[in-house]
Amino acid sequence: MENITGLLHQAKAIWAAVAIVLAVGLYRLLQIGRRDPRMPPGPPTLPILGNFHQIPSSGLYAKFREWAQEYGSVFSLKFGPTNIIVLCDRKAIHALLDKKGAIYSDRPASYVGKLLTQGDHIALEQMDPIWREKRKVISHNFSPKNLDEKHFLVQEAEAAVFLNDLLDNPEGFFNHVRRYTASSASVLAFGHRGPTFDSFWGHVVYDVMDRWTEAMEAGANPPVDEYPILRFIPTRFAYWKRRALAAGEVFDSMWGKARRIVDERRERGDKRDCIIDHLLDEYNTKGWPMSTHAFNNLVGEVVEGAADTTAAQILSLILAFAKYPEVQKRAREEIDKVCPPTRAPKFTDFKDIPYINQVVKEGMRWRPVAVTGLPHRVREDDYYEGMLIPKDSTLFVAVWALHHTESLFPDNDTFDPDRYKDHPKLANDYAGILLCGPALSCTYLHHYGYGAGRRLCPGIHFAERNMWRIAAKLLWAYEFAEPVDPATGKTIPLDTHAYNAGILQAPLPFKVQIKPRSEQHVATIRKELAGALEFLKPWE
Repeated sequence: MENITGLLHQAKAIWAAVAIVLAVGLYRLLQIGRRDPRMPPGPPTLPILGNFHQIPSSGLYAKFREWAQEYGSVFSLKFGPTNIIVLCDRKAIHALLDKKGAIYSDRPASYVGKLLTQGDHIALEQMDPIWREKRKVISHNFSPKNLDEKHFLVQEAEAAVFLNDLLDNPEGFFNHVRRYTASSASVLAFGHRGPTFDSFWGHVVYDVMDRWTEAMEAGANPPVDEYPILRFIPTRFAYWKRRALAAGEVFDSMWGKARRIVDERRERGDKRDCIIDHLLDEYNTKGWPMSTHAFNNLVGEVVEGAADTTAAQILSLILAFAKYPEVQKRAREEIDKVCPPTRAPKFTDFKDIPYINQVVKEGMRWRPVAVTGLPHRVREDDYYEGMLIPKDSTLFVAVWALHHTESLFPDNDTFDPDRYKDHPKLANDYAGILLCGPALSCTYLHHYGYGAGRRLCPGIHFAERNMWRIAAKLLWAYEFAEPVDPATGKTIPLDTHAYNAGILQAPLPFKVQIKPRSEQHVATIRKELAGALEFLKPWE
């Protein structure tokens, strides 16, 4: 009897212990997704999920603005156990990403990104030696000195080809823009140009980036980084996995092919003045700081950064030109004082045509490409204005939301270059500086299309010059207007919100009327073509 009683007591003790363990486990499980009260405020959370159920599959950038209006310009979200801090505040961006770049410059882990790139991509890499080597390569090759003394010749020649393409086939402007940026970047990176959009070098970067932006859009994948168990879902049941792996195959195939073309050329004794040839010579002599895969991706990343985003911004400018004819008129008043029909604008005219810089800046504010930016990760616990930012938190710079805050940018969906009339310098000249004034309140960089802190785009000088150059030449040479229905003669209004979904956004194909301003302008454009093609021959 005593034995039975002892066993019952023992069983009760075991069950009590099990109950305590289960209760503690359940309590801890229910704490997942709960916001630390010391963190910035944010929308209410659910146990385990946090705010994940509130994340839209597309259009997160607009949701950021909605939440900022409700919870404040610095707010937080919970994706399961992961802490998300969203910065829709210029002062906060300056205080954290600029001033404390040593702890705010890493990237959060990205399982989907690793499937896609095998971990070899500057946009996703941590702040490690390979990342620093890559930034050094890009920063050196796209320094203002190299651009203004050497590389501008390629850009000017390709721009002359672009203007002629518009004369011959104005309806094909969409791909003409894409060919121009791709070819200019490919000449400098790989030593080869794309004479047409259909040629390999004219479109390869878009084959890559179209897959990238679709696979990596915030909200388009399940929370695999927050709930690692999701990684074990078989690929055949996970579209998001198949999509990322297919995108990775395109990456490796396209940049692998580009490398083979270069190797075959070099084997014939044809070495060219370009980034990949200089790096191959250097690394073959001094040793390789990275794998072949990482190297191929690096040179491809140069083209990705220089071509895809710039093309998207130029297309947004063309959309704005057609929608806002008063902008064209104002620009031409300045351009015509400096550049007659016999001479197209060059970057050396920058100071004499300040309105063009305003146009470019407004384009990046009005329709930014990286609408949510690429996320940062903080290395240690930190505080901002008394609010906790826990170690390993993911931080988003809410690019689109910042640009479309009514208090800073009244009538923010209108394209108005005069917003930047008091800020005549290039974006890089304001980097890391917080400016306060009556026109824009406190503003940093004017816009955030190039990122912030130590993750500021290393190709910023190239992109700024490219967009200024093309905007000035287009407004000098052509008139843009909304399309007209041939049957009714009525204007067909352009949809300025018709953009692709994805981590990087560009206008969906649209139609505009493009007409040369005069026969003199046509003659000048035609005259410059022969010299441009002759200059570009070595990169055919």
